[in-house]
Amino acid sequence: MKLDSKIPEGPLAEKWTKHKFNLKLVNPSNKRKYDVIVVGTGLAGASAAASLAELGYNVKAFCFQDSPRRAHSIAAQGGINAAKNYQNDGDSVYRLFYDTIKGGDYRAREGNVHRLAEVSVNIIDQCVAQGVPFAREYGGLLANRSFGGAQVSRTFYARGQTGQQLLLGAYSALNRQISNGKVKMYTRTEMLDVVLVDGQAKGIVVRDLVTGKIEAHSAHAVLLCTGGYGNVFYLSTNAKGSNVTAAWRAHKKGALFGNPCYTQIHPTCIPVSGDHQSKLTLMSESLRNDGRVWVPKVAKPGLKAKDAASIPEADRDYFLERKYPSFGNLVPRDVASRNAKYMCDEGRGVGPTGLAVFLDFADAIKRDGRKTIEAKYGNLFDMYKQITGDNPYEVPMMIYPAVHYTMGGLWVDYNLMTSVPGLYALGEANFSDHGANRLGASALMQGLADGYFVIPYTIGDYLAGTSSAKISTDRPEFKEAIDKATSTINKLLSIKGKKTVDHLHRDLGHIMWEYCGMSRNAEGLKIAKGKIQALKAEFWENVNVLGGSDELNQELEKALRVADFIELGELMVDDALNRGESCGGHFREESQTPDGEAQRKDDEFAYVSAWEYKGEGQPEVLHKEELKFENVKLTQRSYK
Repeated sequence: MKLDSKIPEGPLAEKWTKHKFNLKLVNPSNKRKYDVIVVGTGLAGASAAASLAELGYNVKAFCFQDSPRRAHSIAAQGGINAAKNYQNDGDSVYRLFYDTIKGGDYRAREGNVHRLAEVSVNIIDQCVAQGVPFAREYGGLLANRSFGGAQVSRTFYARGQTGQQLLLGAYSALNRQISNGKVKMYTRTEMLDVVLVDGQAKGIVVRDLVTGKIEAHSAHAVLLCTGGYGNVFYLSTNAKGSNVTAAWRAHKKGALFGNPCYTQIHPTCIPVSGDHQSKLTLMSESLRNDGRVWVPKVAKPGLKAKDAASIPEADRDYFLERKYPSFGNLVPRDVASRNAKYMCDEGRGVGPTGLAVFLDFADAIKRDGRKTIEAKYGNLFDMYKQITGDNPYEVPMMIYPAVHYTMGGLWVDYNLMTSVPGLYALGEANFSDHGANRLGASALMQGLADGYFVIPYTIGDYLAGTSSAKISTDRPEFKEAIDKATSTINKLLSIKGKKTVDHLHRDLGHIMWEYCGMSRNAEGLKIAKGKIQALKAEFWENVNVLGGSDELNQELEKALRVADFIELGELMVDDALNRGESCGGHFREESQTPDGEAQRKDDEFAYVSAWEYKGEGQPEVLHKEELKFENVKLTQRSYK
């Protein structure tokens, strides 16, 4: 299979403009003849559904939450990037492009990333017009702050709740179209499969999570906007409902899965406190603007935050500032995370477990005053205090890296179409524009870019060559998909084993974190593969799913999702084992520089891994999309 990325020819800065002109169009009177399904209503899904409905398409939108505004996008805290250069500090579209390519450790497509940087400036205007309450300077202009991986201030924010405010903007646009009758909204409804007719995506099979009813919906194109798969690790910063099922079922219907091993570990998370936890809480990267990261120079086992003041300044190691003087505490997430791990591995971690470092605001409060810090981060400080009992205005925060975003996802071309015609993936659900590591404040940018400014152009190119005749759900392809979903559910309910879904999910998470987490090696990955295969067998022999299928049954929901996570986990391990280099968030211990930095192997691995499902029990087939770099020079990343 030859992968065609459909990146247009010509100069980098002209590719998107040229491509838009060359795309086929659907005229306004014909748009109303086409139906589009959008699965997921976070930033990518809500913006896409609203934009396509505004153009005239008939949209069916699905989410498993009770309201679109509960999508996990609300959890994003720190900001959204855009190359506006309001600070007059040297930013530009090209600099945002370069920082993103470099931050992703040169494992992203140049064409996609430049387009992302181009449309970033439009996103801010769109959101302001919707009433998103971005922070403003004293004179009324929009404010910016800096984020990891950049030396300019390009991040727009709404205190520590940027994702929520952006989602409310997209949600208002979506609601307008629901009111107009152009979007039909299906809440508490989970996608279980994609339906293909003559090799093209023409619908989905869903389960009503309240009644248990399984039914099919048809359309002329299907958009998956279902987020990432960080919960494969069990403990992550993702909402508990976040899952991979929609993307994974699409993968099993022929959509290639790109770079599954690329997982982002976020450095600024509240540490694990015990086995009782079901998820972790993120503290925004924006805190590293004013917080200083440190550990004692000499191990102080069990050092508490309230005792941090007893460590003299001369006995503190501000290790990020020491190792990376140019970027300091604002190095990219993968670099900050690995270095925090190194400190703890040396025995210099703090807190009761030793798996934490300090994030200290004492200097910032002394310099700027408590009111200034409160205005920037007040809700984040309040959240930290409620969870830990410590007051960050008085003692340092304790943080440790945790699974956050996933750069991998369904492989898509420049038009955001997967390898299945008519099936698109937007936002975190696709393998993205972030390469091997996402810079902070770029997830919101990508989700809204895909939904507001890319898919409205590119979907027309496909639909213009597609018949507008309605697709009947009475076709055998839909009945077959419904029967398959029903059979899987009945099988799960019939096992009546001795282990809960959560127990088996936690076991999977331990395997993934231990062997395919912050660092990986060949021996460990081979062990992980065997353990996951054994866990899969145990799941299908010994899981206990209580309740029935024709009712609200959250254990059944979880079981269906965990079954997919187990299969995905094995593919992640295969991908990590295949990629014998370190890059971004993928750190192979066998491939590192003398000072412990990620060592790429550009002559061997400058490609996107795109995996093809070949059937139950069959090994997946690897396809490679070679990455071409014509505008940036491949160099060893340095933030020193």
